[in-house]
Amino acid sequence: MRRKKEEITDDAAISAILRKARVGRLATLGADGYPYIVPVNYVYLGESIYFHCAREGEKLDNIRRHARVCFEVDAPLAYLDTGYDKEMPPCEVGQFYQCVVIRGRAEIVEDIAEKVGALNALMASHEEVEGYSAITAETRAVALCTVVAVRVERISAKANLAQKRSSAEKEKIRAYLEQRGLTGDAETAALIR
Repeated sequence: MRRKKEEITDDAAISAILRKARVGRLATLGADGYPYIVPVNYVYLGESIYFHCAREGEKLDNIRRHARVCFEVDAPLAYLDTGYDKEMPPCEVGQFYQCVVIRGRAEIVEDIAEKVGALNALMASHEEVEGYSAITAETRAVALCTVVAVRVERISAKANLAQKRSSAEKEKIRAYLEQRGLTGDAETAALIR
């Protein structure tokens, strides 16, 4: 990683980003040689990324041809706008964020126990209503969908949290975000160190 100050190396911090994000982007190689990127709901479970999809389609065709994929998630945080400092050059405004990039191999899950486990984990991570029915091997939807596992081979993560700024500047940014109070400001202020 070129910007070492922005690199996240702590496994727990990387896992937290993967568990927090709800949608990731899967990049496959299309038959025409172009990358094909599609958003998917996913769950990070046991060192693999799982998502479900229809039984046929371009992403599955691509995976069947070339199992190597890239998977990315990002967590946008606060945006530092010109309200922070009217004299700040326009190129210094920007988005604070955290992101994870995974390189791995995608495989269609054939094992029914793994498939059901992944589907239940997806439900548990996305469902906000209590009391939904657990998925079993007999649940009709299990036969109607495909579950794909991305087996992680390499993982990298980074964050833009004002790492290049002085301690005094970070304090000023934190105070501005706490006072401004927009969505994401409090979380960003807490994350800036």
